[in-house]
Amino acid sequence: MATAAQWIEGARPRTLPNAIAPVLAGTGAAASIDGAVWWKAVLALLVSLALIIGVNYANDYSDGIRGTDDVRVGPLRLVGQKLASPAAVKNAAIISLAIGAVFGLVLVIATAWWLLLVGLACLAGAWFYTGGSKPYGYSGFGELAVFVFFGLIGVLGTEFVQAEQIEWAGLVLAIGVGAFSSAVLVANNLRDIPTDTESGKVTLAVKLGDPRTRTLHLALLAVPFIATLLLVVRTPWALVGLVAVPLAVRANAPVRSGKGGLELIPALRDSGLALLAWSAVTALALGIAG
Repeated sequence: MATAAQWIEGARPRTLPNAIAPVLAGTGAAASIDGAVWWKAVLALLVSLALIIGVNYANDYSDGIRGTDDVRVGPLRLVGQKLASPAAVKNAAIISLAIGAVFGLVLVIATAWWLLLVGLACLAGAWFYTGGSKPYGYSGFGELAVFVFFGLIGVLGTEFVQAEQIEWAGLVLAIGVGAFSSAVLVANNLRDIPTDTESGKVTLAVKLGDPRTRTLHLALLAVPFIATLLLVVRTPWALVGLVAVPLAVRANAPVRSGKGGLELIPALRDSGLALLAWSAVTALALGIAG
């Protein structure tokens, strides 16, 4: 029986920046056009956190029953390491996703009915990442899904539920957040190339191979800082986003130096920290400018 600490670790707290950052960025975009609504921002954050915890438990369950996690070099997995039953982890995933759906429904009622379709797409994306008979995460589409759900939908959805419009600065922010979020997954999948190849999990990293995956990680980390330069058009204060450059450089250090296995875990952590720092300070800059 898993302990409380193991359940918390199984929720993968290192991924939480991927849930927090898009809400910060979307709120900054809304604030820049005087559209921030703080109670909606809080609800959007609760939705995002519940969904990422849900997708993490769903991934643990699906990978665990397939045997993908039987041999791991990364953090704890509840099912793969037989710390919790598959049914218990599946239930945890369903409960987390249901909580996110309830909070999301409040935003739908308060904003626009068609957002319900977006919410359903997010729930389907969360479950079928590694669930179902043909999970898209096993076909190399994980990074694209992260870019769409935690970048475009996460940021632009947060902006829209508050300001009830989407404008160019929000889109630029969404691209930056999506690139950072994808970089986190790229680092994870780079680490897992040997075990994923052995288990038949065909991630983008497996398709690209080790050298090109390392290049992709660097390219994705560069995108948000290009976005920073574009956001200067909105306000010179956007240049504060460059304070995240040292974190991004540190995140890429194990990748560019050829590290593998457990030595790549800091790349995941620091990619997430760079994402959170960039989103927070850029959102603040846009909010001040608004």
